[in-house]
Amino acid sequence: MPLEAVEARRLYRQVADQLRSLIDSGEYAVGSRLPTERELAEQLKISRPTVREALIALEVEGRLRIRVGSGIYVIEPAAIAAPAQASVIEGPFELLRAREFLESAIAEQAARVATKDDIARIDASLIAMENVEHPGEASMVHDRAFHVAIAGSLGNAVLVRVVGELFDQRLNPYFAQLAHYFESPGTWRTALDEHRAVREAIAAHDPQAAREAMRAHLARSQERFAQNFGAETSSSSARAPAKPSKPKPASKKKQAGSGSARRR
Repeated sequence: MPLEAVEARRLYRQVADQLRSLIDSGEYAVGSRLPTERELAEQLKISRPTVREALIALEVEGRLRIRVGSGIYVIEPAAIAAPAQASVIEGPFELLRAREFLESAIAEQAARVATKDDIARIDASLIAMENVEHPGEASMVHDRAFHVAIAGSLGNAVLVRVVGELFDQRLNPYFAQLAHYFESPGTWRTALDEHRAVREAIAAHDPQAAREAMRAHLARSQERFAQNFGAETSSSSARAPAKPSKPKPASKKKQAGSGSARRR
């Protein structure tokens, strides 16, 4: 019998699979409300961002509906998407943490080597960002150009490609669904101020300030996406009549193999 390839499942996919099983088994009936993110995180002994990634994945699949200020509800799926097809999608918080680590170092080096032409390219993207509506496709194009321009100042085509590819993951359905809840003209203005701080540090050739400004920008992006959905009261009264089984804690062994999970 031929061996099958072994793939380590991301932690948020394990959580999504477990919640989906509870829904399919009737532990959470259509129309019932799930426990809050906080309650799920406590039961599973994992971080709330990981729980959020799992809930967003199930919402994209059409199994849940998140109602801000009310709760997380099981819905009747029109057509059940194959979860295996989504197993290759990176979690939004995982992506942002990777960008925080990589782009902070890039900004630090950019402050050392950026030329006047490099600063001009960064400025051009900032001006474009200031004159575009958000959320929207155009704002993402100019945001991407800003981060790529900083990477471009290092003169390394590989870094330019990696930064661009990581940014492009914002187009995946999980990231797009999360952004739907938390991105607005107000968050865009805040992000613009953070971008300007990065630019100023690079133009001043201050490596430490540039590194910290980029780190702070991407860390705050994570904070914006982790805001409360607005339903943190106990949801026990709104669940299905049958008392649902608690989700099993995620495997410690598997958590130990995930660096991003440990750091959340």
